[in-house]
Amino acid sequence: MLKLFQYNWQVRDDWFKWCEDIPQEELLKKRIGGFGSILHTLFHIVDVEYMWILGLRGIPVPEEPLFEEYASLQKVKNLSTQYHEQVKPFVTSWTNEMESYKLSEADFSVAPISSRDAPIRRRVIECTHGEIIRHVIVHEIHLYFASKN
Repeated sequence: MLKLFQYNWQVRDDWFKWCEDIPQEELLKKRIGGFGSILHTLFHIVDVEYMWILGLRGIPVPEEPLFEEYASLQKVKNLSTQYHEQVKPFVTSWTNEMESYKLSEADFSVAPISSRDAPIRRRVIECTHGEIIRHVIVHEIHLYFASKN
């Protein structure tokens, strides 16, 4: 799993570098694929990776940040760096035994703190860590579709 995450992180960094040469209005231009624009799709991918890893760690998931507060390339890059510091230790400690692991209600010490916390908890209780990790890994494909059209 680590190699796939490392690949995704490298590709994401490549996208960030590519975006540096693209005008802001083009990064925010409405598109059919992804989440409406290239920048919003990058933001979404960064946030979703963070959200799922928090869930797998049994950590409460906060409300989704508003894209409007991060609607610049530098702000999305900064968010990615900030979230990466919390994602990387979990990913680098992945073992084969974690593949079939599931959390239970007892793994959560506090009540849900946001509207998306409860649904994430439900999924990490229903699904194995491996199923969720694979979902997170393939999520990066949204960038390809956001860059088209």
